[in-house]
Amino acid sequence: MIKTKNLFECGVSYLKELFENSVYPWDIPPVIHEYITELTACGLYGFKEIEEGIFVGEGAVIDSSARIIAPCVIGPNTEIRPGAYLRGNVITGRGCVIGNSSELKNCVLLDRVQLPHYNYVGDSVLGNGCHMGAGSICSNLKSDGKAVVVHADRDYETGLRKLGALLGDGVDIGSGCVLNPGTVIGKRTSVYPLVALRGVYPENSIVKQKDLVVKRESFD
Repeated sequence: MIKTKNLFECGVSYLKELFENSVYPWDIPPVIHEYITELTACGLYGFKEIEEGIFVGEGAVIDSSARIIAPCVIGPNTEIRPGAYLRGNVITGRGCVIGNSSELKNCVLLDRVQLPHYNYVGDSVLGNGCHMGAGSICSNLKSDGKAVVVHADRDYETGLRKLGALLGDGVDIGSGCVLNPGTVIGKRTSVYPLVALRGVYPENSIVKQKDLVVKRESFD
């Protein structure tokens, strides 16, 4: 379940190579900068370079108070709301929402990801249709500063000092949640508000507490 192909269906043409070349999702954050550089070296079809290293797709709306640091690729019809801060090495798909006072760095968002209020997303990968409730964050640095280990069927040594959350397609995170470094959540799983998570959580589930996970019976 923790492999890239089991978490994401990448329909974004300019991101396909990035996902196809990744076995595990934590392979993606370390190469984002290099990938953007190669992707935009000769321009990017359908995108406008509004500042050096910042490429914006058709229909995207960026509030004048938002701060964007290159390199970044902002997908078509994406909305960046007041006070948003993109600290570089950010790629989004189509129709995303990056809301007021949300901060992003070194991350990939596929299509229709919503980060509408006071979110932090660093060194992370968020799948299609992911939603993070107000104030929920992807913590990306352990308190001891050591490399992040993903705890699944066995311990996976990522070798990365900074790694946030890896959220499969359709994941819904409640308000005020903290996703500790290296948290992996499978497709279509929902997390109750105010939960702090660490480890790997299955797809098609509801996470009520860190150690209380139930199978989802329907998707109505």
